[in-house]
Amino acid sequence: MIRRFRAWGRIVLARLDGWFNSLYTWRYNPLYHSGALVVGCFVILLFTGLYLLLFYRIGSPYESVGNITAQWWGGRWIRGLHRYISDMAIVATVVHAARMFVQGRTWGPRALAWMSGVVLLGVFFLCGWTGYVMVWDVHGQVLATEGARIMDALPIFAGPIRRTFVGEEALPQAFFFLNLFAHILIPVGIALVLWIHVSRLARTYLMPPKPLFWTMTGLFTLVAIVWPIGMAPKADLLRLPTEVPFDIAYGFWLPFTQQMGPGWVWLAVIAAVASALLVPALMKPKAEKAPAPSWVNPRFCTGCEQCYHDCPYEAIDMIRRDDGREGFVGFVNPDKCVSCGICSGSCAPMGVGPPERTGRDQMVEVKAFMEEASLGGDDIVIIGCFHGAAGEGIREVAGAKVYQISCVGSLHTSVIEYFIRAGVGGVMIASCPPRDCWNREGVTWLEERVYNQREAELKDRVDRRRLRIVYAAEAELSVLEREVASFRSQMSALDRALSEQNIEIDVACVVPEVSVGEEIGA
Repeated sequence: MIRRFRAWGRIVLARLDGWFNSLYTWRYNPLYHSGALVVGCFVILLFTGLYLLLFYRIGSPYESVGNITAQWWGGRWIRGLHRYISDMAIVATVVHAARMFVQGRTWGPRALAWMSGVVLLGVFFLCGWTGYVMVWDVHGQVLATEGARIMDALPIFAGPIRRTFVGEEALPQAFFFLNLFAHILIPVGIALVLWIHVSRLARTYLMPPKPLFWTMTGLFTLVAIVWPIGMAPKADLLRLPTEVPFDIAYGFWLPFTQQMGPGWVWLAVIAAVASALLVPALMKPKAEKAPAPSWVNPRFCTGCEQCYHDCPYEAIDMIRRDDGREGFVGFVNPDKCVSCGICSGSCAPMGVGPPERTGRDQMVEVKAFMEEASLGGDDIVIIGCFHGAAGEGIREVAGAKVYQISCVGSLHTSVIEYFIRAGVGGVMIASCPPRDCWNREGVTWLEERVYNQREAELKDRVDRRRLRIVYAAEAELSVLEREVASFRSQMSALDRALSEQNIEIDVACVVPEVSVGEEIGA
């Protein structure tokens, strides 16, 4: 059931990605930056919250918020921006969680990020709850009284909390002080959980691109000015509110919980949280289908540290050799490895990678592919990322044969060299957009190896006019078809590709006592 839901969700997500790419391009597609947008919202909330805090008074909460709202030159739109961005934070968090779920990036080494994300959503929700209560209008009254009713089900208080809200006495200032204290303290917890959330990632990019961030800020500021947040009626504990304007992002649950007993509410909350936290266990594939982690063959490792630097998940360490040779050797921590294979593309001697996906394995596969496809100087071959437009089930696009790989970052540049030197007219690498790389930095390192001489680089002898890297999301097959047509026109202006025989691929580092030609089957 859960896998069927994922498959349906992936179709929907792919179509949304394609639509948003056509509107914003892949660089600024907000769906690709949903996690970073949460952090951007958090930053805006901190700055706007500090301003509002200067004018808030726990002795007269409703009146002080009213005075803030009356500041047409500042307080009114800042309060509106604070409110709208808080809703945006919840929406972006839910979108990010849905994206990770649909893409299956929730289990194994990624489980910590998923579970901390669930906690982060809950902490954001509590922060917004206390913020609404601080206003002390009818919405805040309903949130406070309903929260007290639910909390009374826990046998940890000396007396029922809801007695505080029966209206016999005025609410003590301590109540508003506790809400204010919680509203200030919770962001510290958000920062801590956020640190845990990204603790297993290398080179974390927390903020969205500046154009996207400032566009979001400007857009919501404009909305706050054009549609300012007004003041709902003041809370009155002696009256039962009949019409309550509530925020759906933080009050969606009220119509449901108000019809349930406190015990049933807690049961529903526990079930929902437990289900979310169990997602990594439910999504984990069976042992025989789970991709194996990378490993290092110490015979070929020269200690160059490139795989150590390129790993997006800090799963590779350099340890001292114990085989009689000087220096260090790479070591993969299987508890951190997600089997992305990026290390395969970073190793010039082809000595590291997931089983059957190292550079040496890729060379065996590409030779078999060439023999089966019978490609010539007029043909284009597409090296397709499994998660992009040339992904699962795609064998040919606009007359170009597709050679599929798990991630373009795992592609060893020797495969590109082999295709071109073997006489293929052109090689097109069809990648998922860089901002949506399932392995975070696959596209980045590919481009660096092809064009900027990063270790395991594409050799200068390779004619780069016969190579093109394109970005096409899963639902953007038409984009890929257009690129193939354009590339084919470019190829027609070049001389026909010449096929070499007995191609030998150089390994950049000297490997003691190893015949490179034998190892890669040249």
